[in-house]
Amino acid sequence: MLELKAGPRTLRRTLDDFDDRPYERFDVQPLSPTIGAAVRGVDLGSVDDEVLAELRRARLEWKVLFFRDQAIDAADHRAFASRWGELEVHPFLPSADAPDVIRFAKDEKIGGYENVWHSDVTWRQVPSMGSILRAVTVPRLGGDTLWCDMGAAYDGLDDETKDRIDGLTAVHDFVHTFGRLLSDEEKARKREEFPPAEHPIVRVIPETGRKVLYVNRPFTSHISGMQPEESSTLLELLVRQADVPEYQCRFHWEPGSVAFWDNRTTQHYAVSDYHPQVRVMERVTIIGDRPVGPAAASATALAGV
Repeated sequence: MLELKAGPRTLRRTLDDFDDRPYERFDVQPLSPTIGAAVRGVDLGSVDDEVLAELRRARLEWKVLFFRDQAIDAADHRAFASRWGELEVHPFLPSADAPDVIRFAKDEKIGGYENVWHSDVTWRQVPSMGSILRAVTVPRLGGDTLWCDMGAAYDGLDDETKDRIDGLTAVHDFVHTFGRLLSDEEKARKREEFPPAEHPIVRVIPETGRKVLYVNRPFTSHISGMQPEESSTLLELLVRQADVPEYQCRFHWEPGSVAFWDNRTTQHYAVSDYHPQVRVMERVTIIGDRPVGPAAASATALAGV
């Protein structure tokens, strides 16, 4: 049985040694104490190297950045995302004008289905670093997106649970989600291309040294080397940490809105409360790095890498 935890929560946005100088090239308006900030004074269609460097620091600090009134098209969207790394092609979701641009189009026939806390493509051996989502058409009311700070979620665990999970790994798989849309033959082919991935339950972010909880309900199937009942019980405890409102922020979309989130340190939840209104979004995703746990991160630090 899960223990209820009421009362104030001690939250920290970053580790103590984080570079917290004021931002000089734009204004930052936080949406919550630890996660989410609106950035003002940046045109995503024209970002110089100095602005990019400050945005990199702001993304590490706030985990998800929001931009309003951006008059950019799909080409600008891709160009900005390309400044951060190689772009990802999703093997299961429909593309728009380019293979690395995903279009999420919801209308009276197709309702929203991303209303579960998740981190994208954790079933890849090398999951994505970040995603940039652009509003094309938004409903008059509803259709918000929430993000959860999984560093704060890790911090909120009791010490006994932290000690228990710091060296554990979990298996991530696409078959229970995207696999449902495939025939048995298609699923077998995709399974060869994307075998189950085993990642540390506690992931360490290389730029900051921050520990984050790295499991999610749709893609994490079980904890490695653990009996099914024990695995299920512990995994349920861990994925439910994303439900805590103190770790979350919420964003209301408007035409021209853009969100850029760190997919390593957050989970997100697209609220499906606008049906049958139309909601069209386009996403470009940046390929990341292979997740590293505390032991490997410490060994790398000691080696001076």
